[in-house]
Amino acid sequence: MSLNKKLFKVLNSKILQGILIANIFAFLIIGIQSSLAPKDTGILVFSEFVIIPMLMGIITAWFWKDTGIRGKQITGYSILNGLIAILMSFFFLGEGFICLLIVSPLISGFVISGAFIGRAMFKKRNQKLNISIVSLLMGIFIVDSLSDHHHENMVSDELLIQASPEEVWQHVVAFDPISQKENYWLFKIGMPSPMATTVSEHRLGANRKCIFSNGYIFDEKIVKFDINKNLIFDIVDQPKDPEIMGHIDIKRGEFILKDNGNGTTTLIWNSWYNLHVFPTWYYDLWAESITRNVHFRVMKHIKLLSER
Repeated sequence: MSLNKKLFKVLNSKILQGILIANIFAFLIIGIQSSLAPKDTGILVFSEFVIIPMLMGIITAWFWKDTGIRGKQITGYSILNGLIAILMSFFFLGEGFICLLIVSPLISGFVISGAFIGRAMFKKRNQKLNISIVSLLMGIFIVDSLSDHHHENMVSDELLIQASPEEVWQHVVAFDPISQKENYWLFKIGMPSPMATTVSEHRLGANRKCIFSNGYIFDEKIVKFDINKNLIFDIVDQPKDPEIMGHIDIKRGEFILKDNGNGTTTLIWNSWYNLHVFPTWYYDLWAESITRNVHFRVMKHIKLLSER
């Protein structure tokens, strides 16, 4: 075997070792954390998506420190490292495809960051500094894992409809199946989209069901029934879908019909939810985007039915 081939084999083994050990470390830490966390909380803390990926990157940097690989190669191998972690989450943690698609930029970004931080750490050959940085990250992870987490948000959207509140109200309480094609990219690749709503009776306390494209049903109860003006419903049961189970709880929805006095109605839809995945600065962007697209898919359908 030539010297170049031997060298490539050694470098390749170091790269693979780093990726393998980093992923084993991540799953061991998540396993320990899950066993110590209170049952049925469903909370996924920011450290699982920030600190652990950074530590994964630092671990790979230690294995790669003498291989001489450059920045582009570090980035490429780090992306591969993150993708392997994401695939393992799909097979062993039961996460949904779209959920993993959403989380992949976050994990990959911090794995890459960790790899470059580790590269700088191990170049200095300062053992005290290196231990301090790793200890700090582990300390943040422990404190974050043991802290309480709660995040609630409300998303509000409105649409002008060329019809009276009386006409709009008929289609707000319940509406026939939506025939329009999805135009939101997540709906197009498989995320369930709203299709129809049914109601047991047109009165306060009635049961309402929001039916999605894959047959999933959100069970709702009407808690305010102000005819032609205001409809509020609480979500009493949501489907056990891997894309949302344990990640978000939809709590309440409200329709407000504002009579503009000129034969038009401003339809307002407010939705409240609790988010169980952190950091919220990342996941709330996705939650708001999905909620708004659910809103507008339904409201545009109500507009179409009301203006006929």
